[in-house]
Amino acid sequence: MTTDTVTLTGLRAVYGTGTRRVTALDGVSTSFASGTFTAVMGPSGSGKSTLLHCAAGLDSPTEGVVTIDGTRLNDLGEDALTRLRRDRIGFVFQAFNLVSTLTAAQNVELPLRLAGRRPAARDVAAALDAVGLADRAGHRPGELSGGEQQRVAVARAVITRPAVVFADEPTGALDSAASRQVLRLLRALVDDHGQTVVMVTHDPAAAAYADRVLLLADGRVVDDVNGEITAAVVAARIAERETLATTPAERSC
Repeated sequence: MTTDTVTLTGLRAVYGTGTRRVTALDGVSTSFASGTFTAVMGPSGSGKSTLLHCAAGLDSPTEGVVTIDGTRLNDLGEDALTRLRRDRIGFVFQAFNLVSTLTAAQNVELPLRLAGRRPAARDVAAALDAVGLADRAGHRPGELSGGEQQRVAVARAVITRPAVVFADEPTGALDSAASRQVLRLLRALVDDHGQTVVMVTHDPAAAAYADRVLLLADGRVVDDVNGEITAAVVAARIAERETLATTPAERSC
């Protein structure tokens, strides 16, 4: 039976006051099943990055409940939330966020060291081997290509065997060949290891690697695409939503 790794219930995120008040999320309720790959898309300002950050416990919603692996984030104090993020959540950033003075292996083992655990050399080696970088363990980020750095970041995200991996535009700084490598790697995490992956992207070709695509607009989920997902299908659904959002007056111009 499929279970939900992440559940979002009635999420609202409001920033500022008065004329500067912005509603980034407006009552979002959705869930992400274990062993699935979901792409979250939407135009700039749609709330997709806010959704990801609230789901990962990096930001706190104004209202609503986030549950990860059976634990309500709303019930946790800051220390407990930090431990949960460290142990049960993996995060892959667009800018890699590797420590420049550490080797690839040292970057991968960093989450374990921060948790006060001594990383087993075989586990670190296995994580790098899984992303195709077994022979680059001793190289620092400056000695790696952008695609290689992002694959190190993926290995770092999964070394703790998290419940979910969140990826925020993980291919945004990469060329097309490196992007495909990273996307195939995220797909393999789901297919081969039963990992749950939630990725924000603006690229329909990247979204085509997912099992499901959530489209956001104005802080709300406006479409949930399942079934056969291709770049053409995703682009068509985005175009359809943009057409529906256009007023009759604007269409007549």
